[in-house]
Order: sequence, then C-alpha cells, then structure tokens
Amino acid sequence: MTTTSQPTTDAQADLLHLSIERFYARQMQLLDNGSTDEWAATFTADGTFSAAFVQGRPAIAKAAARAHAARVDRGVQHRHWMGMLVPDPLTDGSVRAECYAVVYEISAGGQPTPHSSTLCQDVLVRAEGGSWTVASRQVTKDGSPAAGVPGAPLHAGS
Repeated sequence: MTTTSQPTTDAQADLLHLSIERFYARQMQLLDNGSTDEWAATFTADGTFSAAFVQGRPAIAKAAARAHAARVDRGVQHRHWMGMLVPDPLTDGSVRAECYAVVYEISAGGQPTPHSSTLCQDVLVRAEGGSWTVASRQVTKDGSPAAGVPGAPLHAGS
C-alpha cells in the first residue's frame, strides 16, 4: 500500500501545488482546443480515464477526438476550469490529486453556460524530463449516483 508523504516545508508544498496547477492548465487547454493527441500524451502509456472507460494513450486520444468532433458538429466549445486542488504526495513519488472541474459550454455567439460539475481524482507520476503525467483519472459527475457514494477522502479534514 502506498502511503502519503507530506512535503517537509510549506515552500515544498507550494511548489508541488503550483507545478500541478500549471500541468492542469496546459492539459485542459490542449483538450479544449481539440489537440487530442497532445492531450492524450499527458497520460502514461497505460493510463486510464474513467469518464470514457478507456485505457492507454491511443484509446484516450480516440475517445477525446470523437467527443471533440461531436462538439464541433453541434457548434459548441467546451472550457474546463479546474480548481480547489489538493495534492497528496505519496512515498513512491507519485501524487494523488483531487480537484473540482467545471465544464462550461459555449455555442457560437452564445454565452458560456455550466455544462457539468465534477470531482476529478488523479494519480500523477513524473515522466522522463520531469513533467507530470496522469496514470489514472477518475471523474465523478456531481449529481450522479456515484457522487453520493462515500469514499476515502484524499486529504485531512474531509
């Protein structure tokens, strides 16, 4: 069992938090802009993505491209906003990261409207070169039956 290993200083915790926020900003912009192959490359080769029930970069890229094409056909754009990030470093060097993701949908000439609100639970690992990659992503849409299932909190005080 992998255990949590807290950073030893506030500065280390802040740097970890900032590096993951930067990763999410880049990753979500790739997805929202339709760069689905590049977005899939932010997952490990055998990464899993629960929202599409897929595993592995090729399957993740294909599912993302299909979803993006469907949005283009409907004439809408999605914008993901990730926040309330709580990263928990693990002793093996990976990080469990929990955050909220709100997806806005914008139609041509329209106003942004909330499309979905979710809980995103990732296990992040460092890739060669030091960038983050997603080993697993569990997305639970607020209001879904799974959202009411109690689970182990990722951080103290939950």
